[in-house]
Amino acid sequence: MSDFNRYGLLPALIIVISFVLFISSDTSAVLSAAAFAAEKPYDPLDTAGAPKGGKLELTVRDEKRRRDIPVLIYLPEGKTASPVVMFSHGLGGSREGNAYLGEHWSARGYAAVFIQHPGSDSSVWKDKQASQRLALLKDAADFENYRLRVKDVPAVIDQLEKWNKTAGNALCGRLDISRLGMSGHSFGAITTQAVSGQSYGRRQLLTDERIKAAIAFSPSVPKTGDPKRSFGSVKIPWMLMTGTKDGGGAISDTDPKSRLGVYPALPPGGKYELVLFDAEHLAFSDSAIRKENRKRNPNHHRVIIALSTAFWDAYLRGDSAAKAWLDGAGPASVMEKGDRWQKK
Repeated sequence: MSDFNRYGLLPALIIVISFVLFISSDTSAVLSAAAFAAEKPYDPLDTAGAPKGGKLELTVRDEKRRRDIPVLIYLPEGKTASPVVMFSHGLGGSREGNAYLGEHWSARGYAAVFIQHPGSDSSVWKDKQASQRLALLKDAADFENYRLRVKDVPAVIDQLEKWNKTAGNALCGRLDISRLGMSGHSFGAITTQAVSGQSYGRRQLLTDERIKAAIAFSPSVPKTGDPKRSFGSVKIPWMLMTGTKDGGGAISDTDPKSRLGVYPALPPGGKYELVLFDAEHLAFSDSAIRKENRKRNPNHHRVIIALSTAFWDAYLRGDSAAKAWLDGAGPASVMEKGDRWQKK
């Protein structure tokens, strides 16, 4: 009989070994679960577990122009600095529009800043007689309001930088201005194009170098001139989104074909275009589709959210998984038959 058996230690040793093996097995399972979580496929639509952020309604005062610019900021939960994505509304819109984008981008960790442009915002038509509204909106779609809009963007960025450095401010330390994206719809897309690389003549007069990537929803080519002269020198990543029925409605004579003229004029490198089948101009907004009382295709917003989020993740965060999704089979996984996608 061995000493273990003699002193009754063998049974105890067996118990200890079994316990160690159990712990090792359990630890292995935990590590395997962690590894599985780490290898979870990239999904730009996933906001599961994202803490609910807040919203701030603020006003930027541009003293040089004596102009007040309302902004609505969707701020993620937490205390760390977040990348910033800005949005410029279309003619007659406001900072409250396109909330579906602001809410999703914020849930994905972006500080989403929605700008309201006085003079071409909802104040143009609100409290006005219905018979006057169309004419008022057409009058607001002029060069003066374009100029005001374009100057609103750097004014807002300047103020964000100040708020980010002001102790006690709700935005102090919350914004990473070095990772800044710009976007907009319709008149807001034209605004976005102007501040993110579009050329006028041979010069990029209005470009703000702080903008690192841009998305134009319903983009437009200039009324005159060669689009290649306007867009051939764009240096940063651009994503364009339009639809096969994306015209200008009663306000503009822009047709779907002209919106497709921007992408071919862009130089290669981080350039993308989505064309949604049967999507009208308001498909990119959260306003009602008025024409013929048509119902919105719910997948349109799903695609818009997915592709825009992957674009921001790839080019503002430098997320390699997001870029692989964007450049690979990812877009096709959310698009429907008839939708078109291209990149260069």
